[in-house]
Amino acid sequence: MQLLPGKKAVTRLRNLISLNHQIHAYHVDLTAREIFALNPTGAVDFGGSEYVPAERQTLRTHQKHSQDRYQWWELTHGAYLVEFNESVALADNEIALLEPHERLLRAGATHPANFLRGHISPVHTLLSVTSARLHIKQNARIATLRVFQLGPAAKKVARKRKR
Repeated sequence: MQLLPGKKAVTRLRNLISLNHQIHAYHVDLTAREIFALNPTGAVDFGGSEYVPAERQTLRTHQKHSQDRYQWWELTHGAYLVEFNESVALADNEIALLEPHERLLRAGATHPANFLRGHISPVHTLLSVTSARLHIKQNARIATLRVFQLGPAAKKVARKRKR
C-alpha cells in the first residue's frame, strides 16, 4: 500500500473550495458544506426491514461579524451530521482514510476515522461536539483525506469481483 502525495490525491476529488489551502504534502483538507442536527430516534434491526435512519434537520446559520462572507453554525454538545463540499472518486485499487482535522480536535470536537471506497457524493460523517459549544464557519476545513493505492494483489481481487 502506498500513500499518494496531496497533488496526486486531489485528482480524486471534486468541488474543492481552494486548491492553495486544501492540498498538503500527503493529504487534502475537506470542508463543511452543511451541518444537520439529528432526530434522536433511529432504528437498526438484524434484517433491515425495520431500519429507520435518524432524521436530518437543517441547522440555521448566522452571521457572526458584519464583514463575514460566510455564515456560522453554533453547535452545542452532541452529535451532528456533516456534509462536505467535496466528493470522492477512487479507483478499484484505492482506498481513502477520512480523519478529523487537528484544529477540529483542538476546538473540542471530533468525527470517526473512516475508510472510503469507490465513488461518494457527497461525503458525510458524524460529528461529535464534546465541548459545551463549538462555532464552525461554512467551508471550514474540518477533515483530512489521505488516499492510498493498494498493491498488485488488490487489483487482482478487484478484477475478480467485477466478473
